[in-house]
Amino acid sequence: MAHLKKRSRTLLAAALLVALAGCGTANHPEGAAPVKKAAPAVPERATVPAGLPGMPPLLDPHDVYAADRPNRLSPVVRNFPSRVYVPNTNSNTVSVIDPTTYRVVETIPVGLQPQHVVPSWDMKTLWVNNDRGHTLTPIDPATGAAGKPVEVHDPYNLYFTPNGKYAVVMASLDRELVFRDPHTMERKKSVPVSCYGVNHADFSADGRYFIVSCEFSGELLKVDTEKMEVIGQQKLPFEGAMPQDVKISPDGKTFYVADMMAHGMWVLDGEKFTTPTLLPTGKGCHGLYISRDSREMYVSNRGEGSVSVFDFPQNKLTKKWWLPDGGSPDMGGVSADGKVLWLSGRYDSEVYAIDTTTGKQLARIPVGSGPHGLAVYPQPGRYSLGHTGIFR
Repeated sequence: MAHLKKRSRTLLAAALLVALAGCGTANHPEGAAPVKKAAPAVPERATVPAGLPGMPPLLDPHDVYAADRPNRLSPVVRNFPSRVYVPNTNSNTVSVIDPTTYRVVETIPVGLQPQHVVPSWDMKTLWVNNDRGHTLTPIDPATGAAGKPVEVHDPYNLYFTPNGKYAVVMASLDRELVFRDPHTMERKKSVPVSCYGVNHADFSADGRYFIVSCEFSGELLKVDTEKMEVIGQQKLPFEGAMPQDVKISPDGKTFYVADMMAHGMWVLDGEKFTTPTLLPTGKGCHGLYISRDSREMYVSNRGEGSVSVFDFPQNKLTKKWWLPDGGSPDMGGVSADGKVLWLSGRYDSEVYAIDTTTGKQLARIPVGSGPHGLAVYPQPGRYSLGHTGIFR
């Protein structure tokens, strides 16, 4: 019996030592906290920055142009006749082209120096920017009828915030960005800028900021969309730079800025807003247009009569198309089916239709004098950010 009691005490002592060792106290000096066993690692959830309040979310977070696929027309525009609207800056008219016949079917008188034809955010109206006439002429794309002009000072170009809350007038000579009601065009806020010649822009993927080119002072601006404030400004590293059109890459990571004097595109990190690098394309680099499959960007080189093709997946220029007999390809857009690139011939009173598969010129159509920012309409997309048609 005594032997059993002794054996029980021995086993109890051993169990106690094991228990203490399991708690870790035997491995630490007096007063030290015991080490707890690490909890299993929980992977961090990817945080996606919130978009601009009221902005419709992207269909694909990896492709800002996912809503622009061939013939994916919104119910709002589905029954509009297919037309190409060409503002003739020196003739003070808009030539209307039937893209199936390549013929001008109507000429609409507008105000002084029309620069661009711009689809409204809700896509129900086309606004003609009569820059020196200080008016916007509305055109009903369902009927082609022009309405009563609206007084707006120095409307060189026109954009819309991604949530549809404001129109943004690029008042080039006034040196202002003017935020207005997108329907009545009533002025809401004027933002003076120190650069000269604000003219083109594009918005970040989340809509929270936009990049603006300043043509006459060779600068870029970064603007907070919601605060309506300039939050960044830089001089381009090229003597005599004249930045023009601006486009964001499908993945939303890079901005491209055409420069007609540097003869190429500036490649810009919009988030960091650091000094961009130059990618040469051709003389008089001017307009930038995305293909319907988001794989390519068409770059018009106005000074040499060519179009360069930039491949996004390959991150390089892959083709160059030359217009027969030369020309001055400027601003324009891509057809709803993605098969035709339409560009105005700024100094040749004509419009070019170019096959996007082969680069072949399909038509060369006479229009008024000084054709500029033409709009192909309707186009796929859910809403318009402005210019000659930037759709999301």
